[in-house]
Order: sequence, then structure tokens, then C-alpha cells
Amino acid sequence: MLDLDAYLERIGLRGRPPIAAIHRAHVTRIPFENLDPRAGIPVSLAPEAIAAKLIDARRGGYCFEHNLLFRQALEQLGAKVEPLLARVRGGRASSPAGPLTHLLLRVEHEGALWHMDVGFGRGTLLEPIPFGPGGPYEQSGWRYRVISEGALLVLQTAVDGNWEDLYAFSTEVVQEIDIEVGNWFTSTHPQSRFVTNLLITAHDEHAVRSTLSDFAGELTLSVSSPTQRTREPVAEADVPRVLAEVFGLEQPE
Repeated sequence: MLDLDAYLERIGLRGRPPIAAIHRAHVTRIPFENLDPRAGIPVSLAPEAIAAKLIDARRGGYCFEHNLLFRQALEQLGAKVEPLLARVRGGRASSPAGPLTHLLLRVEHEGALWHMDVGFGRGTLLEPIPFGPGGPYEQSGWRYRVISEGALLVLQTAVDGNWEDLYAFSTEVVQEIDIEVGNWFTSTHPQSRFVTNLLITAHDEHAVRSTLSDFAGELTLSVSSPTQRTREPVAEADVPRVLAEVFGLEQPE
């Protein structure tokens, strides 16, 4: 069972705060990072492995690790949590469809149904939003909405005045084996972008995003707010310094 007090200490909270506060604290205290897959280290979803990495070692992780850890905390606080899998779009066209490699949560708590996600690499929700089509929702200046697309739901974010797809998902609850398969593809398949590329994102208390990534080709460090963005190239030799100074992380051996 998750040590709830240790988890809350990791994200700067104590006691039994509201789950919306836990959601935001998790996002702003635990970075998103794919250092292990990029280094050729498969990601384990065993609860003790996730806790050892994200809590004890004060590392980050990607969606499967983040949202499964968050799920354990929510369940201990009395919420009903259902995992869902999504196909990441990230502003790209919806066809051809990508693999089911993103995990999000549908959460029922105190009579309300919520869409929660503390683990989307570029621009995850800061706070829960009502489950289903709706919005726009503004969170520290960042704007989101959910639209229907046939049998799917699509989470979108506003970028330069336009709505951009982040991911599309079915409302069908998935089995644990489906989560394992999606995680195994993401962390080990030679065509997985998390094996071949780097993506690290952290949010500060003001929801400013810092992202180190080579998804667009050149390795860059970008710092983004809802109104402005800066970007600078990063040399490979400078990666350990940037990891430590910007993200509080060490590069794996």
C-alpha cells in the first residue's frame, strides 16, 4: 500500500487536502521525464517500483508512472478511479491513429465525475476538469476543452488562438494488461519516441513550463507561459547541468 504521508510530503502537502489541491501539487512538484527509456532502461509499473522512483529517489516519470501513483493516493482518499488509455496527437492529424500510449483517469469523488491527468508530457492539466465534453476551462492562463469526435473524446488546448488536439480517448475502462502493454511499447519499442527522443517537463508554482526536448529535431530548452515563450539550444555536454539546475534531476548511468 502506498505510504500516503510520504507521497504528500513529496508534493509539499500534509494532512488530507482536497484532491484538486493534490492534483495541482503533484504536477508542480514531480517532473515529467523519460530518462530511463531514453537510456535503455525499461519502466516497471510495480507499485513499489513507482514509489521508489518518484517518491524515495525524487525522480520524475511519464504518464503511466505519474497517473498510477496518483491513482493509489486517490483511492486511499476514498475516490473511485478508472484508468483510460488515449492516443496522443500533440497537434498532429488524427489519421493514421497512433498507439494507445497515454494513461489518464476518470475519477468519481463526492458525487462528481472528473477527468484527471497529472502525466501528460507537454501541457498536462493543472487541475481536474469535469469528465466529458465541455469547457473551455482556464487554469493559470492555460486553456483546455474536451470535444466529442464520434465515439471518442478529445482533450484540446489553446495555442496561439487555435484549439490543438492533445489526445483522443474512449470512455471504456481498460484492463491492467492493456496498461502493461502500452507501457512496454512506450518504454522499449525501437519506434517509441520515448526510446529514441528526450522529453522532460516541469511546472513551477506559477504554472510556467520548462521543457527540455529534441522531439522537433534540435535539443532545446523552452520556457513557456500562456503569453510568452523562450527557446534556446542545448549542447549534449550541457544536459547534466540543465537536468540538475532546471529540473532537479540526475542523468541515469
